[in-house]
Amino acid sequence: MKARPPVFQKFRDVQAELDRSGAALFRDAQGVESLIIRYPYSITYIHSYAEDSPFFLGLAEGRLRGSHCTKKGCGFVYATPRGHCMVCGDPTEWVDLPKKGRVHSWTTCHFGSEAFLKETPYNLALVEFEGAGSLLLVRLKDAQEKDLYVGMPVEARFEPNPKYSVTDVWFVPAK
Repeated sequence: MKARPPVFQKFRDVQAELDRSGAALFRDAQGVESLIIRYPYSITYIHSYAEDSPFFLGLAEGRLRGSHCTKKGCGFVYATPRGHCMVCGDPTEWVDLPKKGRVHSWTTCHFGSEAFLKETPYNLALVEFEGAGSLLLVRLKDAQEKDLYVGMPVEARFEPNPKYSVTDVWFVPAK
C-alpha cells in the first residue's frame, strides 16, 4: 500500500511535490487537508473573439484598446471594451487607451489556473486610466505585495510573441 502523500502549507511546495511524485496534501489555515494530484488534461478549443478581435489584435501591436459610446452627451469610455454602452445602450467604437494608469485595487493570488501556476503567488490589479470610466483587470508583475498601494502608477508591457490572449498584456510599476 502506498504511503500518504506529504503535507505542505505553501502551495509552491505542493507544486514542487506534484512535479516529483504527482500527489501532495495541502493544509490550509484552518487545518483542513486537501489531496492535490497531478492529472493531465488536454483539449483543443477553437474560439472566435468576434467583436473583441480589435482588442486582442491591438495587444499584439502593443496597444491597449477600449471603447467609447458614440452618443453625443454620453461618450462613456470603457477600459474593458463593450459593443454597446452600458449607460445609454448606444453602440460604441474602438479607442486607444493610455499605456499608463494607476492601481485602483489589487489582490495577490496564491492559487491559479494552469496558465498561472508557475507564477504563483501573483498579483492581479484593477487599473484605472485617465479619461476612462471603467477598470481593466490585469496581472501586475515586478512588484511585491508589500510594495503595492492604491494610486500606484503602473505601465503596460506586452508579450513580444503574442498568443492573442489576455496574458499578452501585464502591468509593472511605472518608472
